[in-house]
Amino acid sequence: MPNAKHAQRLAIALLAALALVACSKNEDHAADPAAEARSSSAGLPEGRIAVGEQLANAKGKATGQSCIDCHGADGNAPIDGTYPKLGGQYADYLAHALQDYRGGRRQHALMTPQATSLTDQEIADLSAYFGSRPSQLRDLHGVY
Repeated sequence: MPNAKHAQRLAIALLAALALVACSKNEDHAADPAAEARSSSAGLPEGRIAVGEQLANAKGKATGQSCIDCHGADGNAPIDGTYPKLGGQYADYLAHALQDYRGGRRQHALMTPQATSLTDQEIADLSAYFGSRPSQLRDLHGVY
């Protein structure tokens, strides 16, 4: 059966080609150290938890407030019920939110000016810190 052997060889060749494409993409990624350091869907560098903790406690130039002043210790005790709990939130979610505040796509009287001067690395660090904290978030499924 020449057709069966031909189909089998074609399938093997196709799989080999797909494997080569996948490997070449990994090589391209490895050739770009900056791309390798990007770790989130927000396209940010790897977040550093310890640096994020320092940033979370530092007073912002724009408002004179720190993240902790408004969101509480570990991001779990907001001073106002309308402020979100940040502790244990997905780091990528936090990063996207901060990028949106920085870019003006999301507006808040305090957050927009606080985020305006944040660098990509600072956003990654803050997101990593708050994402690493114990979570008090809860699923509201079934809550009426």
